[in-house]
Amino acid sequence: MDQSIFLAVIAGIVIVGIFLFLYLVPLNLWITAWVAGAPIGIGQLIAMRIRKVPPGLIVNALINTTKAGLKVTANEIETHYLAGGNVNQVIRAMISADKANILLDWKMATAINLAGREVFEAVQMTVNPKVIDTPPVTAVAKNGIQLITRARITIRTNISKLVGGAGEETVLARVGEGIVTCIGSAVDHKHVLENPDSISKVVLAKGLDAGTAFEILSIDIADIDVGKNIGAQLQMDQANADKNIAQAKAEERRAMAVALEQEMKAKAQEMRAKVIEAEAQIPVAMAESFRSGNLGIMDYYKMKNIQADTSMRDSLGGPQDVNKG
Repeated sequence: MDQSIFLAVIAGIVIVGIFLFLYLVPLNLWITAWVAGAPIGIGQLIAMRIRKVPPGLIVNALINTTKAGLKVTANEIETHYLAGGNVNQVIRAMISADKANILLDWKMATAINLAGREVFEAVQMTVNPKVIDTPPVTAVAKNGIQLITRARITIRTNISKLVGGAGEETVLARVGEGIVTCIGSAVDHKHVLENPDSISKVVLAKGLDAGTAFEILSIDIADIDVGKNIGAQLQMDQANADKNIAQAKAEERRAMAVALEQEMKAKAQEMRAKVIEAEAQIPVAMAESFRSGNLGIMDYYKMKNIQADTSMRDSLGGPQDVNKG
């Protein structure tokens, strides 16, 4: 009984050892690589297992590059995988570029991939140019008429400038700026409507793809719409602004005149109050003069006669009503 248990334990250890050996030593991948003409050392495959690198991915990539006639080593593929790159995408891009006679070596392809660019898509765009549509670009000609333009840009990837080059957003922004400049320099908006290709020629001649990851092949004006009369609108706005300023100034002058009138009335009332106060002192002064003997009764009558004469002359000199029968 003890011997049977011992044999079972030995058998289990052997089975586990065989599975562990087959896991650490992928003989099937080693044989596949040799048969495909892309030999790789068994020790290198074991080292990949230890470094937690999938040997199947490396071996398949090595076989693909070898069959395509590309010179890439297993160490280079493994290094790119450990750097966080997409091995399959790089291999596909290099094979496609080689078939299309596009210069793309392993160093450039991995640099593009590690930079976050889609290297396979870039190769496809080099073979098949991409068409991108600009958003509506609004510009105003010199005669004040607004034009709303839409353009289609045909671009292809510039592999040599893909790392560090600006993207599609920069191309769209530069083309939009060129369209605004071209329309803004036109004397009449009708000239632009009659010759929309003039915009394409002027914009294309500016070399807007400099410093970008693309090459602009063509710029086609897809649509031009006539918008508002901005010049007339600006004149109307200026006229309204001038009117509001004039009204504000007139209101200011009116307010100043009202304030001055109120001030004059206040001064007149103040003077009248002083006169009334002075007139109120006259009877007191006359009574005092009578008591002190400085004013006699005859002097008083003479003063009253003078006041009566003055009042009569004032009434005669004033306006008179003329009755017509």
